[in-house]
Amino acid sequence: MSIRSITTALLGAFWGLAAVAQGPVSLSLQQAVDLAAKQSYQVKASALEAEKARHKVKEFTAVGLPQINGEVQLQNFIDVPTQLIPNFFTPGQGPEFIAAQFGLPWNASAGLTLTQLIFDGSYLVGLKATRTIAESSRLDLQKAEADARNQAAKAYFGVLAAEEGAKLAGEGIPLLEKALREVNAMLENGFMETTDVDRLTIQLEQARTQQRSFVQQAEVARLLLALTLGLPQGTPMTLTDDLTKILADANEISLTEQPVQIGTHVEQKQAETLVLLQDLNRKNERTKAMPSLGAFLSHQQVWNGPDFDPGGTYQFYPTTVWGAKLTVPIFSSGNRHHKVKQAEIALSQVEVNRTATEQRLLATAEQSRSQARTAFDNFRTEERSLKLSKDIMDRTSIKFTNGAAASFELTQEQGNYLIAQQTYIQRMVELLMARADLRKALDLY
Repeated sequence: MSIRSITTALLGAFWGLAAVAQGPVSLSLQQAVDLAAKQSYQVKASALEAEKARHKVKEFTAVGLPQINGEVQLQNFIDVPTQLIPNFFTPGQGPEFIAAQFGLPWNASAGLTLTQLIFDGSYLVGLKATRTIAESSRLDLQKAEADARNQAAKAYFGVLAAEEGAKLAGEGIPLLEKALREVNAMLENGFMETTDVDRLTIQLEQARTQQRSFVQQAEVARLLLALTLGLPQGTPMTLTDDLTKILADANEISLTEQPVQIGTHVEQKQAETLVLLQDLNRKNERTKAMPSLGAFLSHQQVWNGPDFDPGGTYQFYPTTVWGAKLTVPIFSSGNRHHKVKQAEIALSQVEVNRTATEQRLLATAEQSRSQARTAFDNFRTEERSLKLSKDIMDRTSIKFTNGAAASFELTQEQGNYLIAQQTYIQRMVELLMARADLRKALDLY
């Protein structure tokens, strides 16, 4: 068996999966990412692949262990084979050749054959590769779990941000409804124009539309979160972590100051494992020039008779044989040489990939760190802008109630506040996603 046939198994040992939740669930951010690492569909699929890989490794190991095969055969010659032989019964008289039947119509046999591989270079290399395969499987499952945690965190943040947006959009609606009632009353008394009422009506509808948009986004985000966590769609979920605390979490803020540990990063370990596997493949191609030795032991019980009566008049006769087979590669017209060269080139390729992976991880970490810092600055700026916009709107609303401001000014500031809300939520999402990406780049999931 070629070492290439076992390098396809690159996933870790299968472990028990958590049962799918059936009822309402209450989740903190940490609980959500932990749940995703156990029962997300991606991790489940990876775990099943890992189980297949575990059996593949055992299948390869069994190649070098004793193999026993049994065989039972029954034959009935309707026409017994006939062969011409020299006429040695009456030489010089009669025909030169006569027909003879060497056999009986019925024969049966039963036997066992034991084979044992004694030496094969490819098999020995394969045994060394099994430990590397197991490590590669563990790393692949670890990578799948980290990806699931990252996706769960982003989905969790998406729900909280959309719900925060709906909350903010809803805060200004009562104020607009009150203003609209007052304007309608003034219109009836002739103190306002229809245009003023129309402006406020449009602004109120825009505020309600924005709130509905955020509510719909929250609903979609919950569907995505359930999918990421491996929960049935429609499962009631209560998210217990507070968005304000997450944004102000010192550990999250300090992520931008943490260096990336390349040596322990799962993707770098995967690249190292590929180098080890390809080196074993190179050794495997070299060992194909070495002899291979195997042995066998075979025992049969054979019966022949003119009528079907196994073990009756005519008994079973044993046949036992053992032997060994030595295969020595002598000349392949350069076939093995070029395969070894290809394996050496492939090894150089994965070594280049290992170096490229290291540099990519460093660059990605620095890029993610820069994006997280920028996102944090933008969020703080927009946070202040939102507060100022709300203060301006509140003052304008008071002036409007006291008759010191026109409806145009009120609707204008209300529109500015709605835009500020949208931008604030957008910057919030950018910050949360940037932190999630940075955590993934630093391999901290």
